[in-house]
Amino acid sequence: MPGTVLLLAASPMGKGRLVDAASVLPVLAAVAPAVLAGTDTANVVELADPLDPQAVLTRLRAAAAAPGPLSVFVTGQLQLDRRQHLPHLALARTTPATVRYTALPWHWIREELRLRPAGATTLVVDLHADAETWEHLHGTPLDSGRNNAVYGRIAPPPPRRQVAPPSYMKAVATLLRSGSRPPMEQLHEQALARTAEEGGAHRDLVLAATRGPGGADPHAEISAAVRAGRHADADAVAARHEQAAVRALGAASEDALHWAEVRADLAMFAGDPVRSCRTWLTVASARLAAGQAADAPAVEAAVDRAHHQWGRIDDRARARELGPALAELRLRVPGRRQGALDHVQQHLRQLQTQG
Repeated sequence: MPGTVLLLAASPMGKGRLVDAASVLPVLAAVAPAVLAGTDTANVVELADPLDPQAVLTRLRAAAAAPGPLSVFVTGQLQLDRRQHLPHLALARTTPATVRYTALPWHWIREELRLRPAGATTLVVDLHADAETWEHLHGTPLDSGRNNAVYGRIAPPPPRRQVAPPSYMKAVATLLRSGSRPPMEQLHEQALARTAEEGGAHRDLVLAATRGPGGADPHAEISAAVRAGRHADADAVAARHEQAAVRALGAASEDALHWAEVRADLAMFAGDPVRSCRTWLTVASARLAAGQAADAPAVEAAVDRAHHQWGRIDDRARARELGPALAELRLRVPGRRQGALDHVQQHLRQLQTQG
């Protein structure tokens, strides 16, 4: 099965730049796609200094939907948003004051990869953190998802007025240019050794977490069913796990809500935006009722996805039925995209006028 590779290198323009992220792309691009992916054949998507987090999300979502092994190479810098203090990957237009709107929330990466089976996804990262984020990460490790293998390093901020090179990722690319891809653990250790030779790496936070397919992984079973077009079977597996979580832990538990979110995604894959939208609305309402903040990542994600699926509903009667509930949620959860509430209200007026 072909592999998929996403190369993402991003850092702010101007004086906020800590790392020359894009400089690694020519070195990575010189590696054969099959070697980057560790498969016989591979498709490569390259994002160099992207401007818009939504555009990155679209590419990430498409890569996550690919059926074969996925390798994501991320080079850049981490910054915290001022409201929630959550790590974001800074993009070209990011400044400390605009992180929430111009950077890619790291939890979006985790969320987009969560339906992939264990052992099918590898993240290779070379990240620099600003001073505030560096301090934050010592108490709250970067969460890249429970099913993904993660290798790389997070470096502290370079000295003032200096822009650091992405030494770890360049070492990875140089090693891969030999034409073979050793096991990731070995490649990681070799890249760390080369980075250490350049000095300063002793302070880095080293990331090396393998997520193998050990045990019965329901996500793998679900993914296989979706790839085979057996959408009802996939939903049945998720429904069983949701019901078990509700019985054991309650409908508002994180486990039960996780499986509800899986079922919302499965409805989307099955081409049923009505069911997907309705499920996301239910999840968002449950999270708010449980006391989660309107700008909590899981709440925002649920409302954003409900909104996205609502826009894909062709049946006007069903769209009119779900529109008021979405508008009510958008009042409480405006999200990151400006004009989201206005869009819902305008579209709902059109639906009501058209009858």
